[in-house]
Amino acid sequence: MSFTFTTRLPLSRQAVDRDHLTRGLPDLFDQLWADAATRVLPVWHGKILLAPHDAASTDPASTDPANTGVHLALLPPTSLHNAGLRVYLGRSLPADLPEAAGTRIVAVQLDDDAAARLEPEESRWVGLRTVATVLDDRDAGLFAEALGVLNWHASHGHCPRCGAATLVEEGGWVRRCPVDNSQVFPRTDPAVIVLITDADDRILLGSNAMWENNRYSLLAGFVEPGEALETAVIREMFEESGLRVTDPAYVGSQPWPFPASVMCGFTARLADDQAAHELLPDGAEILALRWFSRKDLLDAGEWMLLPGPSSIAHAMIERWLGAPLPAATELIRP
Repeated sequence: MSFTFTTRLPLSRQAVDRDHLTRGLPDLFDQLWADAATRVLPVWHGKILLAPHDAASTDPASTDPANTGVHLALLPPTSLHNAGLRVYLGRSLPADLPEAAGTRIVAVQLDDDAAARLEPEESRWVGLRTVATVLDDRDAGLFAEALGVLNWHASHGHCPRCGAATLVEEGGWVRRCPVDNSQVFPRTDPAVIVLITDADDRILLGSNAMWENNRYSLLAGFVEPGEALETAVIREMFEESGLRVTDPAYVGSQPWPFPASVMCGFTARLADDQAAHELLPDGAEILALRWFSRKDLLDAGEWMLLPGPSSIAHAMIERWLGAPLPAATELIRP
């Protein structure tokens, strides 16, 4: 299996040593706040600030995120007062960024007052899907990491066994119940997303009930307990489309911290004993299904909304198409 496809996915890029051994230091954040080289990534309602744009470092003809001049605002700890929940993200690896290689980075969850003091102009706070494709490898990975773990904290403040408020430990990577000392670790929910082809090499796209009726993407669904990824492909595709598929083949994965998923991309083909026209959308999640040839897809660019460039669906469809997708906007689901 080639790693080439995964490296093309905006949120699968990484240039950070997560430095897991350092998380266990009992006075970790005291040490980090005493170190003038430490940098803080402020997060407010899932959004971050960008550093001031450096026009001198921007190549207007470049499609490489490293040359866009768009970077996260990584601040000294002294710039934040009354910091909220903190998570140690690790050490920066690149040597060609303003932060030296080895710089330790902490995500900090800000409340409304702290965010307003830091930057009162709300339009300067941006979401991950807005900037995923223009950030470099380090910053894209940092944002995805921070958002994923902070989303976990937001929904796991109490012990699942007894309901007691849990304590944050291990640099923000563990929550411990004070009653029985049991530990709760960050979770990620695996989902499969599938590019189905028929005998004519058309792909199947569906329109979700949560979207506009002209918005289409690949079919996807969560993996259930006790289920292999390949089995989930077959089950989910039948549940959503009424079609039996075969030969599921893994192509790559991407974290999708909205709030806590990892999207596992697969291809599959329509079973030989089933006709392509036997489509049966489930009517609850999927309202419409259509087969598209490459020409159909390109011709539909004027009326159909396609997956946004931060999604794995976008990359998977382009891989099949062999060309850039028509102008696309972001999806609620990848």
